[in-house]
Parts: sequence; structure tokens; C-alpha cells
Amino acid sequence: MDRRFFTTSAAGAAFAAAVWGQTPAAAHTATHTAGDTGADADMPTGIRDLPALWDVDRSVANLENAYWGVMPRSIEREYLEQTRFLNRRNVLFVRDGIPGNERTEAMDQVRAEVARLMAAPKEEFVLTRNGTEAMQNLIMQYGRLQPGDSVMYADLDYDEMQQAMESLRHHRGANVITFAIPEPATTANILAAYEEQLRKAPAGLKLLLVTHMSNRTGIVMPVREIVEMARARGVDTLVDATQTIGHIDFTLPDMNADFVGFSLHKWLCAPLGTGAIWIRGSRLRDIETCMGNTLVPADDTRSRASAGTVNFAAALTVPKAIAFHERIGGRAKQEHLQGLRNHWVERARDIKGLQILTPDDPERHGAVTSFRLPAMKDYAQAQRMAKILLEKHRVLTVARKGIARGSAVRVTPTLYNTRAELDRLVKALHKEAAAFR
Repeated sequence: MDRRFFTTSAAGAAFAAAVWGQTPAAAHTATHTAGDTGADADMPTGIRDLPALWDVDRSVANLENAYWGVMPRSIEREYLEQTRFLNRRNVLFVRDGIPGNERTEAMDQVRAEVARLMAAPKEEFVLTRNGTEAMQNLIMQYGRLQPGDSVMYADLDYDEMQQAMESLRHHRGANVITFAIPEPATTANILAAYEEQLRKAPAGLKLLLVTHMSNRTGIVMPVREIVEMARARGVDTLVDATQTIGHIDFTLPDMNADFVGFSLHKWLCAPLGTGAIWIRGSRLRDIETCMGNTLVPADDTRSRASAGTVNFAAALTVPKAIAFHERIGGRAKQEHLQGLRNHWVERARDIKGLQILTPDDPERHGAVTSFRLPAMKDYAQAQRMAKILLEKHRVLTVARKGIARGSAVRVTPTLYNTRAELDRLVKALHKEAAAFR
């Protein structure tokens, strides 16, 4: 949907009623009031209506939305209905061998919707329980490693994926190479760092981990350029897109990667317990089956994940979440999320000593951005700042460690947040920053 949609109140109300089964007037009073403050008066009214579609605790300004995405009411209703359906239908839905078995067709429809959103064939996807499972499967099942080969990751990659890469040292005899993403993290600096690391790496470098958007700082990596740089040297890249599907407007052809892991319960706002793996069809043989899975043929991508019992209701709600996302529009949603980030960053930038760890280049950030003050080289000090923001100012953020240049505090607004909540953060930072210089 074009962002020009959000220019009239009538359009915004009609949109909410027709698409999401509710109007802002139908929202709970406290929630609607929070989204209709004077601080939001210069925003297009349709965008101001978005916060009213969520039921959230407004006693705290929750700016910690990179963990998972809260479902708006329409997706929550769908999830509850799917749960009731599963409770009624039970094994008649899932059990193979029962005439008219419904599970395979229903789950294929879910795969098809994810595939359509990402512009790749359905057969190249397998559903998982989250992005961590997706990426760990890709890492641990990567089949081209021989003892003595090397793998590489950076400081801004996820902890869980770093651990999986480190485990290749013990389980596969791999050498593990690590490096730090430079600050400031501009496009030129990032590409130069990857070029240098690939150039000086040993000839046996086989595998590179790249995180599309870092959960530590929010930096968005130039994935396509990195993938192609690595491919030119015979290195495969595993792309961690857990923070970007439904957040950054992209499709798989834009990346030109071969292996990608997703979380569907973050920025798509699908229920907890939903993720996916994509493997380019021509590269399927390079990812081994999951723990020798023989329940699904080896030439079927679904053999690359566990065949165990999953939360079917969560998976069956994914198409509703995708529909919600698409009615806003990928580009409009990204720009709105970036606008929320820019709102607080622009107003906090004059704080003495404050470092913003994502550049203003719209290609290099989304909603997620971390900040650092001079005393935050120590993780405990970043935690102290996050605690002060919550306890004194009722603003929820999170301290992040593992960044080579020092710990930071992450700020992540989302669609249900208002500018008034971001202004609360800015006011708090101006008040508390002096204690961290």
C-alpha cells in the first residue's frame, strides 16, 4: 500500500474497519488516547490510528520491541480461533493415514504465503519455531565443511548464532575467525571491513555468517554486496534475517543469497513460535537433513528441520499476519518505523557524549538503534542506564553487550508506539546523561 494512503482520517478509519475488523473508535479508551496526543498532531492521521489497533500496557513506554512483535487484536483473534479449531479438530487435523488429512495442505498454504512475500518458490522453504532454530539448523547442517576449513562471523551477530559457529570448532574441526564491525558503521566502512577479512582469510574459508540487521546496534548490513564479495572467493554466506522480514522492505532476489533464516514472530507480528528457513533449490544438497531426518525425502526442503509436534495454531495464523503487513505496505511500514527512530535520534543528538550506533543513511537502519554514552564501555553501566530509564521514567529499553567497541542501550519502537512515548525517552536521556559521561 502506498504511504499516501495515510493522509486522511476518513481513509484511515475505513482502512482499519475494512481490513482489521475494527476502527480506532472501537479500541480501548486508554490505548486510543495514548495514540492521539499533541505530540503526534503533525503525523498523517492514518498512521496515528495504528497504535489503537493494539492492546498494550501504556503505563510503560515499551521501546523494547526487537524481542518479538506484539500481535494486534485482529491477529490475536485469528490465533485464538486457530487454537480453538485445533482443540476441536485435534488429531483429525494432523494425523497421517486418516482420510482427508488436512495438515499437509494447510501448512503448505502457510509456506506458500511466506514464499509469496519473499518472492521465492514455496518448495524452497521449511517452517521452523523461530529464527534461532532456523539459523542454527543452517549452521550446524552446513555440509561443505571439512576438518581444518574455516568459518567467520562478526561481533554484531547474534549470541546464539555465534555459539553455533563456535561449536563447529568442536563438532566439525573448523577454525573460527572473528572480527569487529567498524564504528561508525557506514556502508563504505562495513564493505571495507568484509573485504579486508575475506582477503586475508586462509584459503580454507568456507562459511561466512552475516546478520541482515544486528540485534545489538540495529545496523542494517549491505547483504547483497557482502554475499557477492564472498561468493567471488568461493565462500558461502548464511544470512540471518530474523530482524528484517516485515521490517525492511526486501525480497530474496534482492539479497542474491543461497541460505537465509527468518523469524516470523518479530516484525510480522505472527504468534510466538514461528520462523522459516529458505534454501535455494540448487543448493539444497549443501545443507544436510536435520539429524538424519528420514521422515521426509532428502530432496524435500522440509527435511532440513525437525518433524516434531509444533504449535500448529501459531503457524496457521501466519497468513493473517502477512495480510496485515501487506495492507500497510512494506515500504510504507519501513519508512514509518524509520521515522520513529529518527524522531528520538534527532532530538537526542545534541546530548553531550551521546553516540548513535546507526548512521542516518536509510539503507543502514530501520527502527532499531542503540546509543552509548562514555561510561557505557562497561555492560553494567549500560544495564544501569536501562534500569534508570525504566524505574524513574517508565521507559523500557535493553542493555546490549558483545559489541567490540563497548556496550550500549538499544531502543526499538514499533507500530503501536507514539511520538509522545519517544519524547518521554528523549526527556529522560537529557536528564540522566550527565551521570554517564
